[in-house]
Amino acid sequence: MLSLPSRNVFGGPLKPCSTHPLTGFFRNGRCDTCAEDHGCHTVCVEVTAEFLAFSRAHGNDLSTPRPEFSFPGLVPGDRWCVCASRWLAAVESGCAAPVALAATHARSLEVIPEDVLRRHATA
Repeated sequence: MLSLPSRNVFGGPLKPCSTHPLTGFFRNGRCDTCAEDHGCHTVCVEVTAEFLAFSRAHGNDLSTPRPEFSFPGLVPGDRWCVCASRWLAAVESGCAAPVALAATHARSLEVIPEDVLRRHATA
C-alpha cells in the first residue's frame, strides 16, 4: 500500500491523533491514508458520548472492546481517526465530535468543506 502525502487540512505536516488508544488506518497513531482506505479514515476527532451513540446506531460500534482486534473500545475524550463521510453525517444529525485540525488529513477536504471542519475544531 502506497501512502498518500501526509498533510493536514492546513497543508502542513500531519500531526499525531492518538497513540493511546492507537488509531489510524495503519494503526500508527495518525490519520494517514492510502488508495485502499475506502472509508477515508482521515478525520481526527475527540469522541463524545453523542458521537459514539450516533456511530453505534449507524453500524459502527466504537465503544465495545474487541480484544481480538486489539481494540480497547473508546470512551468520551478519546481521540480517534474516523471516516470523513460518517463524521459529516454526524454533523448533519447535530452530534459531530470536535475535530483536531492539525491531525486531520487533507484528504478529508474531498468529502467535507473546510469551513465545516473549522466550525467543529477543538480549542
